[in-house]
Amino acid sequence: MMDARRMAPGAFRLCFRSLFDNGRGYAFPCDGNGRVDLDGLSENARNNYLYARAMVGRELAAPAVEPTELH
Repeated sequence: MMDARRMAPGAFRLCFRSLFDNGRGYAFPCDGNGRVDLDGLSENARNNYLYARAMVGRELAAPAVEPTELH
């Protein structure tokens, strides 16, 4: 059986969910361990990622690694 954390890059996303507004938050591509490639993000996405990390516990829940939906 294949370990889900070793799946192809882009198979996961790191999700920061709003503590106050259901359905709102941030999501970033990551590996199966939740590592985000900051160099691979646009400047805007990188700024959003850094903001999301800073707001954990204030506006956002702790991040969770989730599989990316395949279509």
